[in-house]
Amino acid sequence: MHLPGGRTFESPDTPINPQALLHIANVDSALRDVDARIHQDQGNAQAHNVACRLYFQIENWDEAIRTCEKAAALAPQNSEFHEWLGRSYGLKAENVGALRAFTLVRKVKAEFERAVSLGKDNVMAHADLAEFYIEAPGFMGGDKAKARKLAETVSNRDAAEAHYMLARLEEKLGDRNKAEAEFKSAIETSGNLAHYWVDLAGFYRRAGRLNDMEATINKAREARLADGIARFDGATVLLQAGRNFPAAVEMFRQYLSSEKFAEDGPAFLAHYHLGTLFEKQGKAQDAAREYRAALALASKYRPAQDALARVSR
Repeated sequence: MHLPGGRTFESPDTPINPQALLHIANVDSALRDVDARIHQDQGNAQAHNVACRLYFQIENWDEAIRTCEKAAALAPQNSEFHEWLGRSYGLKAENVGALRAFTLVRKVKAEFERAVSLGKDNVMAHADLAEFYIEAPGFMGGDKAKARKLAETVSNRDAAEAHYMLARLEEKLGDRNKAEAEFKSAIETSGNLAHYWVDLAGFYRRAGRLNDMEATINKAREARLADGIARFDGATVLLQAGRNFPAAVEMFRQYLSSEKFAEDGPAFLAHYHLGTLFEKQGKAQDAAREYRAALALASKYRPAQDALARVSR
């Protein structure tokens, strides 16, 4: 159920639909809603998990960890809750010093492995753990062989995602030809889903093949949409590459106008990225407008606060 704008539920007594709360454009409003539910029932594991995921969106890793730890403690057999706890530890690990990150990385591994052991059908938990095994060095728990085995396990449930996992593995191993072939297999197996085209475009960006990247983004715009996240992610790839800013602006605007926001692409972040695009083009007033729009939805999002202060000087 999609709730556009800042609309929230009528009463905290209403059962939480995580997908509803996590798709509300106004993160501040959603957090007030879920905090009211937690205040009313401290034992509501689902409410704690939803709060964690909202804090994750605004990159408040300490609150994300606190609420996800509570959710996992209240429902220790829930695979998804352990998966999100692992993601939250990972978010903090990316933003602290090396010594503190080392301890956190071990927690990431433990939570992802727990999520997989509890959820044999949790494809995303398998993908998260595979990504960990691919990216982490061996002395911190990385294991390319285990990543490959996870992809083989997932192939029976989601063949396209398994090809994506193998693509990431081959890319990390340095075999770009095999990686490219696996990314393309993911597209074909998925039935031409747009977000797998965006994954291929991201690979081309990392490989420095920027013309191929742009051509692939164009194909993604014509491909089948499962949801709007492909527009958001495609525009983000263009922003990261510093290419074709007008197309990126158009894609973010299309995403926002759809009012069908994915959890991985909250509306405030689309506004923030639009602000970044305008700022890079020297359009300070347009950038400030978008940063304010982001903060109107997520007032505690620090990057937007800093960006607005910067362009307002």
